[in-house]
Formats: sequence, C-alpha cells, structure tokens
Amino acid sequence: MSTWQLDTAHTVVSFSGKHMMITKVRGLFKGVTGTIAFDEADPARSRVDVAIPAGTIETGMEARDNHLRSADFLDAETHPTLTFVSTGIVARGNRWAISGDLAIRGVTRPVVLDAEALGVVTGMDGRRHAGFSATTRIHRSDWGLTWNVGLEAGGWLVSDEIAVDLEVAADEVAAVAESAGAIAA
Repeated sequence: MSTWQLDTAHTVVSFSGKHMMITKVRGLFKGVTGTIAFDEADPARSRVDVAIPAGTIETGMEARDNHLRSADFLDAETHPTLTFVSTGIVARGNRWAISGDLAIRGVTRPVVLDAEALGVVTGMDGRRHAGFSATTRIHRSDWGLTWNVGLEAGGWLVSDEIAVDLEVAADEVAAVAESAGAIAA
C-alpha cells in the first residue's frame, strides 16, 4: 500500500448535461485535491478521498458559471467543497467499480465510478506517477439541485442527468508499512 497525492495540474473533473434537451453543455472544476491509498497488488484494498472546489466551476460562459455557483445550484459560498470518499472497490475485469459517498451542497449520496488504472511510471523527477480514468452519471436532483425552467415546447432547460468524467494524475508520496492493524479493513 502506498500513498499518492493528486497532481492538481493534471487532474480534471469534467461534466456534461443537456441544455434545452438538445445540446450538451460541458464544464470542469479546477484545483481538485486528494489522496489515494493505492494497493497495486490488490486494488480492491485501495481508498480514495477527493475535494473539489465548487467555486472553480467553468463552462466557458461567465453568466452561466456564476449561476452554477449560486444558491440555485452549487451554493459555493455556503458549500465551498464537493467531496468524494470511497467506501469500496470491486474488480470488473481490467476495470473497477469504485463505490463512494459524494457530497454536494451538504447532501451526501452514494455513487459508483467506473474506473480504470492507466498505469504507473517513473517520471523524470525519479518519483512514481499514476494515471486513472473514471466515469459516472448522477441525477442532480438527488443532491437538491432542482432549479429548472420548463420549455414552452415541453421538457426542461437543464437536464437532471449529469455525466461526470475524471482524469486523474497522482504522485507517490510514501510507501505505507503494512503491519497487523495498520490498515483498517
């Protein structure tokens, strides 16, 4: 088991949702931080803890970004951080289902990430670096993000279902000595 720190400069949490039921709006969060307790021999024993700054949300349109930061959506002033803490990892072939608790706006709900380890390499700095990809789909209403506008032709301005994609780079910080009781099951 080793401890890895997310590389903020190379980690991206992005999302997409439908606008007016016909086009996708894409966005991302910057400054994502976190740690991974990564067991290369038995990935199911690994753990993930991630913090996403709500106020960093960007979609390429300032007015929309400000609305997403407002109390209508993320309420970034009151709830500045979204968090994900894993609760279990199950192998699915060469991929993993990472179960965890996602907290948005003070509401914590379970989600499952479909994840893949992209590899571990030794960088030019002599340290080991790892890459991971993961995806999930959530319904924003499950976290109380229900603001919307009905369309005259039927349907909604903003979709409830949101696709979330993670591209994670992590740097090894330290190997953790394994002893009886050192790692909680």
